[in-house]
Amino acid sequence: MTEQKSGLYEEALKPMKKAATILNLGADVVEALSSPERALIVSIPIRMDDGKTKVFTGYRVQHNTARGPAKGGVRYNPGVCWDEVRSLAYWMSIKNAVVGIPYGGGKGGITCNPKEMSKGELERLTRGYAAAIAAFVGPDQDVPAPDVGTTAQIMGWFADEYFKIMGKYLPGVITSKPLCIGGSRGREAATGRGAFFATLEAAKVFNIRLKGARVSIQGYGNVAQPIAQYLYELGCKIVAVSDSVGGVYNPEGMNPMALADFKTKTRSVVGFPGSKEISTLDPITADCDILIPAALENQITEKNANDVKAKLMVEEANGPTTPEADKILNEKGVVIIPDVLANAGGVTVSYFEWVQNRMGYYWDDEEVDGKLKRAMSEAFKEVYQTAKKTRIETSFTTKQLPMDMRTAAYVTAVKKIVEAMQALGRI
Repeated sequence: MTEQKSGLYEEALKPMKKAATILNLGADVVEALSSPERALIVSIPIRMDDGKTKVFTGYRVQHNTARGPAKGGVRYNPGVCWDEVRSLAYWMSIKNAVVGIPYGGGKGGITCNPKEMSKGELERLTRGYAAAIAAFVGPDQDVPAPDVGTTAQIMGWFADEYFKIMGKYLPGVITSKPLCIGGSRGREAATGRGAFFATLEAAKVFNIRLKGARVSIQGYGNVAQPIAQYLYELGCKIVAVSDSVGGVYNPEGMNPMALADFKTKTRSVVGFPGSKEISTLDPITADCDILIPAALENQITEKNANDVKAKLMVEEANGPTTPEADKILNEKGVVIIPDVLANAGGVTVSYFEWVQNRMGYYWDDEEVDGKLKRAMSEAFKEVYQTAKKTRIETSFTTKQLPMDMRTAAYVTAVKKIVEAMQALGRI
């Protein structure tokens, strides 16, 4: 079992344990919340284009299903390992509860580099993975979706293989499919759109002026590009962006749509006309008003948190901030919309897709967008009200202050999960 990221899960559990203390939950309940219900590790032998067979390791983890079927993406990345996948599954339990959709948390992945694989190799790998976990997933059991390194096409291959194995058409087994095979309108931009709605709510309650605000983005992929466009259309300046290759900076601002087009053509934002080249991590400490970490986990640490200049941070990535960095940012007064709230738009529209698949009736763009806005706004307000009414002692002052938004989100989620587990008699 690969442990490249050993310790990530224990770090990920810290906010939940803090919330459990605030809610006066016993050690037995904390242990139940800390233990994934099920985990599957599979070996997937695939014939590569050169004729040789290569064996890949795949994972699927169901963290908690008290509130409904497990739900979470499938990640294709060289860093995929047991510790990462169970952390991501746990975060999905929290996220789904925060936004109030009837799912538990699940996650999957394959240790591979999709950038170095042909289309045929990716299809064979996906079908092999689907066959390996078919008995473990289903519309009422566990519903995968895309994540880092996976696409709507990959979801289509997965669905087709699953249909063949089950002998029937069950589109609700997986979400973020192409529209022509049961996908939902609005899903492609849903994570960024949802984060945008959360940002609008934060700007209202924390008195943050968006027009003219400078925005810095780490991880300029499918998740970040939509929110960059929406903020730009409101009058924000996109001053820094980066991807896995490097980054670019222009204090006068850059057109996010032009950046996206440039990256599509060149496979990186590096070299964008009129910009200064920076590193992949530089957007985190760029001079900006709004920081959007949208890459991988543990990007903001105690080493760079003191250099964060943003007033507002919108976490589109899963787990981009370590607990140590979180403490530093809170002491600095940085307002954080935590990942389990900020990036919940994607899973919310995935839920809409699952509902539409089961009804056999599909909504238009306006209806999906309206439902997403309502869901994200209500979730933000619920978390904010929890933060306002619950006062906690902090490590940097003897005064009792309103809790930070991350702790409030975890208190909100853990309470819902525990109530469901109690109602089922699991604790």
